Amino acid sequence: MAATTPTGSYSPGLEGVIAGETAICTVDEGLKYRGYSVGDLAEHCEFEEVAYLLIHGELPTIKELKDFKDRVAVARRLPPPLRQLLQALPKWTAPLDALRTSVSVLAHYDQETGDSSREANLRKAERLLAQIPVAIADHYRFSKGLQPVLARPDLGHSANFLWMIRDAEASPEEIRAFDISLILYAEHEFNASTFTARTIVSTESDLHSAVCGAIGALKGKLHGGANEKVMDVLNAVGSIENAESWIRQALARKERIMGFGHRVYKSGDVRARILKQQAQLLAQRANTTQYEEMAEVIEKVMATEKNMYPNLDWPAGRLYHSMGLEIPLYTPIFTMSRIAGWSAHVIEQLGKNRLIRPRSLYVGPPDRTVTPLAQRGGA
Repeated sequence: MAATTPTGSYSPGLEGVIAGETAICTVDEGLKYRGYSVGDLAEHCEFEEVAYLLIHGELPTIKELKDFKDRVAVARRLPPPLRQLLQALPKWTAPLDALRTSVSVLAHYDQETGDSSREANLRKAERLLAQIPVAIADHYRFSKGLQPVLARPDLGHSANFLWMIRDAEASPEEIRAFDISLILYAEHEFNASTFTARTIVSTESDLHSAVCGAIGALKGKLHGGANEKVMDVLNAVGSIENAESWIRQALARKERIMGFGHRVYKSGDVRARILKQQAQLLAQRANTTQYEEMAEVIEKVMATEKNMYPNLDWPAGRLYHSMGLEIPLYTPIFTMSRIAGWSAHVIEQLGKNRLIRPRSLYVGPPDRTVTPLAQRGGA
């Protein structure tokens, strides 16, 4: 087939370009998952309900939710060789890198890895939803010289993760705040990691491969890694007294302030407003209100000077800090939530697939002819 010259205007970073159709999520006029506003879901649902909604298409009935939770509970375990590998990894291995490796290994132990039917992908999605938090917790504890803590059948998704990390039960307030954070992180249209996952399976690859690629995309500080950088900002500020001068000096140096601005949301991220309330509540319980006070000053300066507003990562970093969770865990936590959205997009892409293969705008040299090596000069 003869090559064709791309038509249309070039948009760096594909900004504003419509790259496909989806019935899963929209960011127009507020963030909605399958027609439900994210605020409504965060107020009335637990994470398992939202995960079911994303993966299966509708909010569950009481029986459907119970059966879903039972299936996920059964799958909350890792094959022994993966646990041995996690224990053997160098202590400096980043938690997100260990998680990416875990998903790749899990593919070898899932007998349906090569089956990309909708039914098989639904089952695999549920298993990954269960296994990813276990992999995060087991690697974390191994890296501290501790033994893993087994999941408990009587605990829900958020409560179980905090239990496996801490070997102690979390408070109801912590569980609810963590659950809300997972709901807010679960899905966000054609973001970089989701688009990566869809691109991978558009070649008729498998769900586990797509998730490995999505984790790789999520790792960067301009995507999932931003929530880890939030605490770097606040720790650099140091105190409420220093907050305004610090942020003004940083802006004068034209530094990027992580946790602010969004490609889509120009006047503020509704998710940030929702989670800010939870961050403030837990900060009071944990006696870490100085971070909330610093954050408030920075928010005001950013709004006044740059017309930029917080995104979800800004309160999420502070929330997880108040819960005593270590910074390298923040992006893996993002992953244990977003697996619901990634899985939904993989299933949707394969349901009406077309290979994702965009064109590029060539800006290299014009046509040239090859000069024989002997005529190019030089020793």
